Formats: sequence, C-alpha cells, structure tokens
Amino acid sequence: MIQTKFQDCIETCGECAISCRQCVAACLNEKDLEHLKKCIQLNLECTIICATTVKVMSIDGQLTTELCKICADICERCADECEKHADMGMEHCRKCAEACRACAKTCKEMLAA
Repeated sequence: MIQTKFQDCIETCGECAISCRQCVAACLNEKDLEHLKKCIQLNLECTIICATTVKVMSIDGQLTTELCKICADICERCADECEKHADMGMEHCRKCAEACRACAKTCKEMLAA
C-alpha cells in the first residue's frame, strides 16, 4: 500500500466504517428495532461516507478536505446516537461510538494541519 500524508486518517476512517457495519448487524439482531432506526440509518450513512473518504484520501483526491469535513460531521452524529443506546447497555453501540469519535477527531486534526 502506498503511504500517503493521510495515512492515519485513512486507517481511522476504515476502522470506523467497519465498526459502523458491525453495529448495524448487531442492532438488527436486537428485539426492539423501532428505537434503533435512527442508529441504524446513521451507521449506514457513516459507513458509506467513511469508506468514500478512505478511497478519495488514498489517491490524494481533490475533494479530500470537503469529504473529511463531512466525515467528521457524520461521525459525531453517529457517535451521539450510539451513545444513547450504549447507555442502555448495548456494547456494540459503545464500541461504535468510540470508533466514530476517534474518526471525527482524526479528520479534524488532518483538516487543522
């Protein structure tokens, strides 16, 4: 793999996308899906945006800055929602919230550099 100036962000975004997909799968196995709809939707959006951001960063794409801003935003929204369910004992949501917070932080650090 070619190392880029975005390598840390690429790795963190990739880990976040995986965590979000795992959270969706786990949420779909919960008994009461109604209260998880927003969580599942945000996780799906976050997965798509993180994966797209990884792809664009990996080629030093022209829209990297814009995508990183969007990625940080969706990650924070997803983390906020997942934390609500983590407080109710859903471990998969806690792990996802942590991954989303880390991704948002890394994207913001990259933007500030």
